[in-house]
Amino acid sequence: MRPKRIEPGPGQESVWDYPRPPRVESSAEHITVAKGGAVVVDTIRSMRILETSQPPAYYFAAEDVVMDHLVPSIARTFCEWKGEARYFDFVDGDLRIEQVAWTYPGPSQRFAGIAGHLAFYAQKMDCTVDGEPVDPNEGSFYGGWITSKVVGPFKGGPGSLWW
Repeated sequence: MRPKRIEPGPGQESVWDYPRPPRVESSAEHITVAKGGAVVVDTIRSMRILETSQPPAYYFAAEDVVMDHLVPSIARTFCEWKGEARYFDFVDGDLRIEQVAWTYPGPSQRFAGIAGHLAFYAQKMDCTVDGEPVDPNEGSFYGGWITSKVVGPFKGGPGSLWW
């Protein structure tokens, strides 16, 4: 059974108002993604994917991503909406974190605008939106970013698989 939707306050969005199938929209929020002293994203242009019950996932054009610490992974997954995802690991000296980012090199037509863009797991990286540290959604499957601007409940934690 799905928990009750949290009513959004002023300036907030409820993830239960997001569509299914998901939609893509551009964002001018100031986004950073880093690990330790390595900043891999610092931009005011991104794409957000909004899907019912999930916090927004942010995607960044390849030219806005510093690839110095990202190496391709052999990991692949398949999304019913977007197609096949490929992953990147983060490497900085002796530190290696597997599958911190993903991309859809050839997404479905509906998501053609994110082709080659990268998205990052807030579970594995230090991410901010307009200076606010991001909380990752629970679990390891969804790459949603939780800020004070979005309310849930959020899919991803124990018991939420069939919401």
